Amino acid sequence: MKPATKQRLFIATVFVAVVTTISFFLPREKAVNIDFTEGKPWRYEQLTAPFDFAVTKSEDALERERAQVLAAQRPYYAKEYAIGVAAVDSFSAFYNRELHYIVSTRLQQKITDQLQKIYSNGIISSNDLSRLNADSIGTIMLIEQHRAKPFKVEELYTVQQAYESLMSIDTTHWGRYALRNSNLNDYIVPNIRYDAIKSEAARREALNAISPNSGVVLKGQKIIGSGEMVDEEIYQALVSYRNELNKRIDEQGIQMTLIGQVLLVVLLIGAFVMYLINYRRSYLYERNKLLFLATQLVIFPLAAAGIVTNGGALMIIPFAMAPVMVSVFLDARTAFMTHLVITLVCSIFVPDPFVFVLLQLTAGIAAIYSLTELTERSQIFRVALVAILSYCFVYFGYELINKSSLIAFNRGIFAHFLLNGVLLLFTYPLMLLYEKLFRFTSDVTLMELSNFNIKLLRQLSEEAPGTFQHSIQVSNLAAAAANKIGASSLLVRTGAMYHDIGKIENPIFFTENQGTTNPHACLPYEKSAQIIINHVNAGLRLAEKHHLPEAIKDFIRTHHGCSKAKYFYISYKNEHPGEEVDESLFTYPGPAPHSMETAILMMADAVEAASRSLPEYTEEKIANLVDRIIDGQVSEGNYAACPITFKDISDIKAVFKEKLRTMYHARISYPELKK
Repeated sequence: MKPATKQRLFIATVFVAVVTTISFFLPREKAVNIDFTEGKPWRYEQLTAPFDFAVTKSEDALERERAQVLAAQRPYYAKEYAIGVAAVDSFSAFYNRELHYIVSTRLQQKITDQLQKIYSNGIISSNDLSRLNADSIGTIMLIEQHRAKPFKVEELYTVQQAYESLMSIDTTHWGRYALRNSNLNDYIVPNIRYDAIKSEAARREALNAISPNSGVVLKGQKIIGSGEMVDEEIYQALVSYRNELNKRIDEQGIQMTLIGQVLLVVLLIGAFVMYLINYRRSYLYERNKLLFLATQLVIFPLAAAGIVTNGGALMIIPFAMAPVMVSVFLDARTAFMTHLVITLVCSIFVPDPFVFVLLQLTAGIAAIYSLTELTERSQIFRVALVAILSYCFVYFGYELINKSSLIAFNRGIFAHFLLNGVLLLFTYPLMLLYEKLFRFTSDVTLMELSNFNIKLLRQLSEEAPGTFQHSIQVSNLAAAAANKIGASSLLVRTGAMYHDIGKIENPIFFTENQGTTNPHACLPYEKSAQIIINHVNAGLRLAEKHHLPEAIKDFIRTHHGCSKAKYFYISYKNEHPGEEVDESLFTYPGPAPHSMETAILMMADAVEAASRSLPEYTEEKIANLVDRIIDGQVSEGNYAACPITFKDISDIKAVFKEKLRTMYHARISYPELKK
């Protein structure tokens, strides 16, 4: 299978995987989404009931009705006749056994009659009476002979009241003496018992009798007209209508929801692929970049789906992290498109899609514009602050339009915005993970690598000082050219600092590090050429040892392309006329540059090295040198694989000429002081 076909198959596989993953995890519950607010005008056309439905009471109304029912509910108490009969019989037996010689028959009859009267009314325990008084209950339902009837609490006796009632039967001295010796306390026992089962059953029955509905809307009946105010009654009718619609959605409706979700996801991801095809085709053919974009498109919709499904706070998800990441590793235009697609995919299932899209797009755009390049950690704090302020101001403005009072604002969401900004700060450590996973190189990493105190650069400056100075000059030339044509100046500057690190192995064999002795003088041209060419592979070995990123290794392996070590190649041919030359002995391993940055470095390296051999630095000679070297590289096909134009090359030449004139301009001779 051809490489191009394999790559197209890989792109198609990634596309299907992204669509399938997102569609699989999207919430399946289909719900009618009608947006209305009590006290605000109806924003849609006139709404007429398409079917009969009951208007349910609001939860507050139901709670008030339940409270009223429970307040009017009377507890049930049962009268236990056996207790009263047993107490009277016990007293009669005690009288016959021990009291007949103290208490007269007439007094005994009075006591018996009073006991029967007390038990007939009922004796209640002090605890039960206290509970009734605390609840302000004046009437109970008293169960007698399996029938319940209302009974006033004040007509019941407590144990104390029953005893006092018995003691008041005879107020004479002899009578009170006889009553005190009758042990009447022993025959006073509560016979009114709380019936929890019947009371609870009555409570449930009363609550179940409450109708959840306040009325009925018939098919064809107008619910609300366009522009009418949504008052409390209409609001509840709209809520009932929406709930009834959701109940009528069956399995077929859920299947249709799935089909609709898949269709929208396919269209949105397909639109993103079309953007890449038309404006960033190279990203499709670089697997690490394609997988990175696919990861961003999947992670955030899945996180949002999980939050929505579990009823969490959607606004704490730092959606602005995606465009920040893409902007840092790729470009701002792709970052915006990525964020737009993520936001639109999430709007398929979030509760309030309009507000969600408004907030996320504003915060994402603000984050992109606030981070043109990431070179310092503090810039992430600035991005987080900008995102928080964007969320707050946009939401505040929207709420001013849609709320009649500041009191109605959802102030809790501002805490979610703050937490969102805090989570956005994790962009910085996550960048390190993405760099490792997808072999990217961020501007922060490049800034760290360009520090001269890095061990490898310090070793280069100490062991090959001439090469180190050459690298600095090349980095200045290349960065200026990159700025001119819109390439990454930071990347090419850092790459220039490391492109010749392989010369550390044999620094004396390179002219910029030589003194009066040239070690090539006693070597054959083939051997000298191999030593010179080997600095590329030596540089790659050092880069691997010091864990330099792949982007820097590209500068090392491509800064000579597939050109020849011309000095030794031409010298060999001149000494061996007519002899067939093994050109591989004099040719760099390559490959040729494949990006604007590596192409710029190749030009700057050759021009800076050749400029040192000029006998004089006139404007004409510098211009001729630059034109000759770069035109020669172009004619040899060194830039055939680069996305660089002839205009870019012309601009690069102009920058090199100007920079070299500045570097090598004539200095003023300082006069000596005459004695």
